[in-house]
Amino acid sequence: MLTFPSLEDALKHYFGYDTFRPGQKKIIEAALQNKDLLTIMPTGGGKSLCFQLPALLRQGITIVVSPLIALMQDQVDALQDNGINATYLNSTLQYEERRDRQIAILKNQVKLLYVAPERLLNERFGLFLDRVQQDVGISAIAIDEAHCVSEWGHDFRPEYSRLKQIRQRYPRIPLQALTATATKRVRKDIVQQLNLRSPDVHVASFDRSNIHYEVEPKDRNIYRKLLRAIKTESGAGIVYCLSRNRVDEVATRLKRDGIGALPYHAGLSDQERSRNQTSFLRDDVQVIVATVAFGMGINKPDVRFVFHYDLPRSLESFYQESGRAGRDGEDSKSILFFSLGDYGKVKFLINQKPDPSERKIALQQLSQVIDYAEGNDCRRKIILGYFGERYPGNCGKCDNCLNPKLIEDWTEEAQKFLSCVARCQEKFGTNHIVDVLVGSRKQKIHQYGHHLLSTYGIGKGRTADEWKMLGRSLVHQGLVGQTTDGYPTLKLNKRSWEVFRGQLKVEVAIDKSPGKTTATYNPRKAEAELLFEKLRKLRKQIADHNSLAPYMIFADSSLKLMAQLRPKNITEFANLSGVNEYKAQQYGDRFISTILEFNEQHKLPVSLPSKSQMATLQLHQQGLSIKEIAAQRGFAVSTISNHLSELMEMNQPVALNKLVIADKQQEIIKAIEQFGDLSLKTIRDALGENYSYSEISLVRGWWRSQKQQS
Repeated sequence: MLTFPSLEDALKHYFGYDTFRPGQKKIIEAALQNKDLLTIMPTGGGKSLCFQLPALLRQGITIVVSPLIALMQDQVDALQDNGINATYLNSTLQYEERRDRQIAILKNQVKLLYVAPERLLNERFGLFLDRVQQDVGISAIAIDEAHCVSEWGHDFRPEYSRLKQIRQRYPRIPLQALTATATKRVRKDIVQQLNLRSPDVHVASFDRSNIHYEVEPKDRNIYRKLLRAIKTESGAGIVYCLSRNRVDEVATRLKRDGIGALPYHAGLSDQERSRNQTSFLRDDVQVIVATVAFGMGINKPDVRFVFHYDLPRSLESFYQESGRAGRDGEDSKSILFFSLGDYGKVKFLINQKPDPSERKIALQQLSQVIDYAEGNDCRRKIILGYFGERYPGNCGKCDNCLNPKLIEDWTEEAQKFLSCVARCQEKFGTNHIVDVLVGSRKQKIHQYGHHLLSTYGIGKGRTADEWKMLGRSLVHQGLVGQTTDGYPTLKLNKRSWEVFRGQLKVEVAIDKSPGKTTATYNPRKAEAELLFEKLRKLRKQIADHNSLAPYMIFADSSLKLMAQLRPKNITEFANLSGVNEYKAQQYGDRFISTILEFNEQHKLPVSLPSKSQMATLQLHQQGLSIKEIAAQRGFAVSTISNHLSELMEMNQPVALNKLVIADKQQEIIKAIEQFGDLSLKTIRDALGENYSYSEISLVRGWWRSQKQQS
């Protein structure tokens, strides 16, 4: 077994990355100390690495419990393409192949073994594991998609609830439970169900900062809207529908309109589902149209968009499904097409559930989706609030933030609303509170004597919809609590009383105003995009030849680095993020040849500043600050900052020292040299919040100009 000076060296050797993502290193260090672990890390956060790397650094074999055959096969293929000894045992294997793999395991030739929970708990397989433990040693058991353990999770699976038996069988082997989403209740349930011993619990931020969230009205032109949205996207995407019939209908219409699309739902044969999924994973078609049956087994990192044609059943499901876009960290889009008609359909389906408790919980979950769809607050703020994470809003990557609303002070209305919650003794939900405020004559109001309250009818100056909008906003802002036991009852909290006392001002977004976006042509960026597309075609050829999904060869982010940095030899190629020594030797020559050929064919002239950039430069040379230039020209501050950054790249006379202090320049340069200059977010995450994107972009422009001259 190899040893390494540091975990970073091991990471580069096995996976090709120079640095860990946030939280990964701490989890891996705890795993190497043989602690029980519960890891909650959003899709795309890199949670698989948290059990894969420790497995390669410990004696013995790590058992990975995975719920779906497609998922385990996908992960094993990706590991093997990195030169890592991993395998799986499942029902797809013939007897001879299964026996050969078991022999390899007993010879200590495998570091990671993927199995389904049913197989792990099978007594005959248990006897085989006993022998593995005796001859080779089981270093750890990792339980992926651990939310399936909990009845409170969005995808409960009864077979998962029996996994506590594995703790009884192997009490000394550390368990590591991992999932992308889990509320506090689900996290507590996972610990209890799996009998984790004093586990290290790591809960990463649920923020998927690379996803743009949007809600569009669903009307009779819904299909045309969907088609138009897909045609604006260049990458792969998923369209979720509520029913099998709708899936077939949409997939057929998309194919008729020239979109490579295939259906996926439980009504298809296993063979057809598998064939359609493989076509999507290997980029043979652009779009998969699916019910929620298509989900957990999808390990494709370069999905660029997820569109919900119909209403999801819960906010957690929506987060999971939309989160299948952009697992590689690249910009991606989520659109929910919403109509209240869908609410009635989903509610009807929920009411068919025989268990009253299940119905109660499902209806509350559905109401949370409606709150998201109708909400005027930052979409990201609403989603993160559901998981108990406070977010300030103004994300800049959702429709509500990009198309600013009219912000009004509703402190007085909030005090009336919260006062009504108090006078109703914190025993009712939003709808009942609104009925009291507007003076409704419903029987329920009189039944509880709430027509006699001082708050009865004091809200007649506002419509019921406006009061409901305020109620949603108060919940999203954490200014009032809401129970999650199936009856969404409003509860006052510390911040509610601060509103009462006038210590907190309540602002509400109430109206849309159209936003404008502008794009500027950047010759350097255009050239890199041309090369990126050429490298994507090469990747697809290699993947097809090896019967692999293209992303298993290299991630999009690695291809973008190749297109930007253009390595000239194997040494430079191997230094790229996402390229380890094994892959450099396997594929390096072909990618380098393509890059060198492109360089010869595309010798673009040195780019010149545009008229708009020159106008910005003139004002800068007159001594105006970025904010002053933006105000004078009527542009956003970020636009002026981009102008100056691009001007520096073109070696124009921009005074960097007047824009960014020297100490910050040095730290930003160090970060660029360590992480590369492709992703501003990566650099900012490394430096912290004291460094703005504007400062990083400006220094990057200067750094690039120096690289071009050297």
